[in-house]
Amino acid sequence: MACTTLKSFLCWLRVYIDKMIDFVFGLYWDGKKVSIPPLRKEHAFLAESTVTLARMIKEKQLKSEDLVRAVILRIREVNHLLNAIIEDRFPAAIEDARAVDALIAAGLSEEEAAKKPFLGVPFTTKESQAIKGFRYTMGLWSRREMRADQDSEAIIRLKEAGAIPLAATNLPELLIWQETRNPVYGMTNNPHHTGRSPGGSSGAEAALTATYATPISLCSDLGGSTRMPAFYCGMFGHHATANTTNGRGVIFRKGDEESMLSLGFITKHVEDLAPLTKVIAGDKAPLLKLDRNVDIKDIKFYYMESSNDCRLSSVRPELKEAMARVVSKLSKELSPEKSPEAYQHEGFNHMYQLWSYWMSKEPENFASLYNNFKGEAIGIVELLRKIFCLSKHGLSAVIRLFEIQIMPLFPAWADKLTAELKSDLFSKLGDNGVLLFPSAPQPAPYHYSCFLRPYNFSYFAAVNMLKCPATQVPLGVDSQGLPLGIQVVAAPYNDALCLNVAKYLEKEFGGAIMACKKQ
Repeated sequence: MACTTLKSFLCWLRVYIDKMIDFVFGLYWDGKKVSIPPLRKEHAFLAESTVTLARMIKEKQLKSEDLVRAVILRIREVNHLLNAIIEDRFPAAIEDARAVDALIAAGLSEEEAAKKPFLGVPFTTKESQAIKGFRYTMGLWSRREMRADQDSEAIIRLKEAGAIPLAATNLPELLIWQETRNPVYGMTNNPHHTGRSPGGSSGAEAALTATYATPISLCSDLGGSTRMPAFYCGMFGHHATANTTNGRGVIFRKGDEESMLSLGFITKHVEDLAPLTKVIAGDKAPLLKLDRNVDIKDIKFYYMESSNDCRLSSVRPELKEAMARVVSKLSKELSPEKSPEAYQHEGFNHMYQLWSYWMSKEPENFASLYNNFKGEAIGIVELLRKIFCLSKHGLSAVIRLFEIQIMPLFPAWADKLTAELKSDLFSKLGDNGVLLFPSAPQPAPYHYSCFLRPYNFSYFAAVNMLKCPATQVPLGVDSQGLPLGIQVVAAPYNDALCLNVAKYLEKEFGGAIMACKKQ
């Protein structure tokens, strides 16, 4: 009884502290909010899906050059407010687009068109995805002049699919943080409120997508890096089943590592996610059953309103209400025996600890990466260097290094609890069930406030730890105009279930939340 009372008091206290944090940070950042200019009327086609744009180009309804020029102009209109682009190849991309238009004018066979599903459509990706000749710094000051000597596997596959590389985008230092900020390129802003975080590590990609400034946004996700920015910026984002997308050329990887990492995309339209994922999954695409169409009435739904992980803030009421609206809608749509059921497991009360344990199994040595492979950094030394303004690293990287080296991992406990959670959850979901799962305790937080709530990304990280697929789905906005949403989670290799449910929710709840109007 005493423990329960104490826990209730601490939860109440946490809610009060969270409100105080938002109040204090809002005094400064709300005055920094800047509106994003509307999309030009003559460029209304930028609101179309990537699939539609590719079809229009092949059917000669739209020239690739006109599309590329429109995206470049849109980037120039919004980037000074977002700080999303760190390097571009605009002139070369225009030349690539002209070559596509010439190819189509000469006549493109059905076989050639099928091999290039995104012919003539430009794409962007964060700087950690190697593009030959582009900067490849990971946000490290010590690597500020480093450049990639070859394309990553995902870049090669997108090029083979006909897509045109356009620009590289900003990222957090070493990709590990809930904001997109580093000592080399500075900070990226959320287009819905420029005083708030767009998420990390693909925050710049989400910011561009939400402002019609990129048709294809290639991302990667080791702890929510695709889905978190999609949530904060009101977009769709898909995290594929682990070990089905090739990570060669991402964070120096060779591509054959066993990992929680998965490449993915942030989009305005659900219909783009499956065909784009097929491209980067390559010969492993059939494992994901992306062409499977499932009637929503044949899917078994579970939902979780919140975890009891004491490290996290409480889920905000408006996010709980968004979840409740989805559950209510499905309850009316489905037969009584298929009505969504509440789900909970002890594993979800330790999401951050479990993710941290499995992060220790990843191939990267963070202490070595931190020093650009020139010996291993020591956390306490780097923290002292930061305190005395002697460090070229951002605070988030210093804190992560310090935490890794002092935090106990409890391997036997973590292995056992992870196995129990996977067994229980996946046995319930099977091949026709999904879990409606919170995205985060709150919508997009103010810049720098994440340092006071460092574990709030754990709802995303839990999916990585489970190595299963999940789709981030927008669900309107809160009273402050910030995007709401949930994740749709399925058992491994049931990516199509996530996407089918996302498509249904897109239709029923309005889809992507754009950060600007159309003229």
